[in-house]
Amino acid sequence: MSTSTIRRIVAAVAGVALLGSVAACGDNAAIDDPDTVPSSKTEISGNFAGAGASSQQAAVEAWISGFQRVNPQAKISYNPSGSGAGVTTFLTGATAWASSDKPLDHEEVNESKSVCKEGTAFDVPVYATPIAVAFNLNGVSDTGQHLRMDASTIAKIFNGSITQWNDPAIAKQNPDVTLPHLPITIVHRSDKSGTTLNFVEYLKAAAGNDWKYDLSENWPNELGQGAKGTSGVVSTITQANGTIGYADLSQVGELGTVAVKVGDDYVPISAKSASNALVDSKIDESVQGANRVVVAINHNTKAENAYPIVMISYDIACPVYKDENTGRFAQAWLTYITSQPGQIAAQKATGSAPLPSNITDAVEASIEAMN
Repeated sequence: MSTSTIRRIVAAVAGVALLGSVAACGDNAAIDDPDTVPSSKTEISGNFAGAGASSQQAAVEAWISGFQRVNPQAKISYNPSGSGAGVTTFLTGATAWASSDKPLDHEEVNESKSVCKEGTAFDVPVYATPIAVAFNLNGVSDTGQHLRMDASTIAKIFNGSITQWNDPAIAKQNPDVTLPHLPITIVHRSDKSGTTLNFVEYLKAAAGNDWKYDLSENWPNELGQGAKGTSGVVSTITQANGTIGYADLSQVGELGTVAVKVGDDYVPISAKSASNALVDSKIDESVQGANRVVVAINHNTKAENAYPIVMISYDIACPVYKDENTGRFAQAWLTYITSQPGQIAAQKATGSAPLPSNITDAVEASIEAMN
């Protein structure tokens, strides 16, 4: 499919997004009533399946709805089986794309030669979300108060060095908050998780010697309570006073959240502040493989109002597919979901952080290189 055809498809959705933006105001302007989106015949038709990161599930559902309104003959399904399972399924040739909370590793890139007609699979960022340090503390979280913490304090809580809520390190940063003499209970993921990997990546980058564990998708110590999935972590935190954990902001509900120290300021979590951190991040030029766009998140950013604990999730596709129709779909799909209207649709559905232009410019070039 030509680039001009793809852009016509995206333009149909973009026009609706523009109408929505006129009706809305502020940074969180979103698409108007999705039922008003006109459908139209396009060259995209057939059955297409994706699988992978559960973090993307709500966004993918919004993207499928938007894409199918202008491509009614495209039937799309998505299995939120997890990042690793999604990549494995893609590498068997059973799906058109995979979603993953971490980039492909060297072995996976090489293995993709058997799936793609030419070249090797590539990954592009499609979804970004801030990871909240969420807590349940009577008299604090239930009154809508944030707690303020620097990277060292967060690391010491999660490595077991700080065990009480009124520890001097927490109290010094929160002089206006009455903190109880109460044990801290850590809640972490019990399953292999891209959220864990990204949270640990922040601690390792920003906390220095206060975090000595290696990067891993598995929680690295035996402290506290494990819970499966983001929903399990949030549920466990919610059920007991004195708990703290980490989770995608879109699912933390009424729990308290930590404002993280950046430079001399403490930055509350939000989609906007997470996006600001991505503006201050760069594409990792050391990544091997054609067309790959992997973001090196600057967890040590000093940018104004930049929240540094961010997770980026990727979509994985072939540069050339054995089936031409699948290739046409994959290029149109990636073009839409990384476009401004696609990112607005995801933000409306999940509260995600829209990808800034320093990332989307590279993504657009990568997708246009598909044949």
